[in-house]
Amino acid sequence: MRIGLAGLGKMGGAIAARLLEVGHEVTVWNRSPDKAKPLQEAGAKVAATPAALASSVEAVITMLTDAKAIDQVYHGPDGLLSGDVAGKLIIDMSTVERATEVALAAKVRAKGAAFVECPVGGTVGPARQGTLLGIMGAEPADAERAKPILEKLCRRLEHVGPVGNGATVKLAVNLPLMVSWQAFGEAFALCRDVGFDPKRLVDLFTDTSGTTNAIKSRAAPLAAMLGGDHSGPVTFAIENAVKDLHTMLAEGKARGVELPLVERTLTCFDEANKKGWDQRDGSAVAAYWANRGKA
Repeated sequence: MRIGLAGLGKMGGAIAARLLEVGHEVTVWNRSPDKAKPLQEAGAKVAATPAALASSVEAVITMLTDAKAIDQVYHGPDGLLSGDVAGKLIIDMSTVERATEVALAAKVRAKGAAFVECPVGGTVGPARQGTLLGIMGAEPADAERAKPILEKLCRRLEHVGPVGNGATVKLAVNLPLMVSWQAFGEAFALCRDVGFDPKRLVDLFTDTSGTTNAIKSRAAPLAAMLGGDHSGPVTFAIENAVKDLHTMLAEGKARGVELPLVERTLTCFDEANKKGWDQRDGSAVAAYWANRGKA
């Protein structure tokens, strides 16, 4: 199938590589053209504009930072919706507010295209391996149309209802993960004077009833970060976590739901973000807080 992908950040690039690997003909576009070079070397075509991308494929996937980026890529000069999209399938995998996806779906459908939202759980490794958690919001017929593509990217694909529900559930899925990294940081701070080396400390926490799959999978790099080594891979940067936490609060406000843990966690992540930790992995906030104020 001819699939286009707009937005080649860490996740978008990994998804494009996965689609190439499973046999699709892939065309990509990104505002920074240099990010397309590795994919081009792997066999992808590169479109000059989003409109050209949309006109050259059967289905388009977008993986964009926020509502502003969505507006620019879909509706800006030479945007996706100025291309030939009639009868085509558009899948947005961005993590944004419910209202953003609902409004986008209406505009896409007005152009004669089908629209599916499918934000995903997981980082670069699962994206590359096709083992993401897909949270799909769509009309039933559109969901069925998107499944052959998304099932190559996701180990589990949940259709959670119409467009908008996917955005809400994805934010809910991310919420305990963000809160848990701050919680572990505070727990490690309490243990600062116990005398455990970081590896032993993290190993102990991975064997408790309060552990998470996230800390288990990141045990080695987290121990290294507690010891001051931040050379490990960045799968989801702190600045992106700050964006998601802001989005959760906005979604909660829109739905009349108070999120006090999210509000406080955002304050803690934002502190690390402003202290120059913005490009470090989201899990690094645990190391930041564990060593905060340490002489």
